[in-house]
Amino acid sequence: MAANLAPTFVLTPNVTASNSATAVTTIDGTGALVTGFTAGADGSRVERIRVKCAATSAAANVNIFIFDGTNNRLLTHIPVTAVTSSNTVGTFESVVTIGMVLPTGYLLKWATTIAQSTNVIIEGGNF
Repeated sequence: MAANLAPTFVLTPNVTASNSATAVTTIDGTGALVTGFTAGADGSRVERIRVKCAATSAAANVNIFIFDGTNNRLLTHIPVTAVTSSNTVGTFESVVTIGMVLPTGYLLKWATTIAQSTNVIIEGGNF
């Protein structure tokens, strides 16, 4: 079996931002999931997922799912803590390093477990 000895780097950035305030309390991949990232024609690398609440937040989870073209599978939970934002206190923010490669046709989807305005920014690149 031949080994790939040349490093592979992403060719073009693939950064997506989406917002939802719809609660999805299940973790089985059903419900109104938001498509947050679509792998490119030659696959993609996902570096980071950033969660930023758009206002005061209550404790919750942002659940991240991987979609393989047929099924949504739970990938990770990103916990959201309660933050009362003001002029001197910013809204909740968390950055999670993923560092995974997605094949062509795969998606990352997400949902928040309570109804609060949440932004999810997924940073990566296409091969």
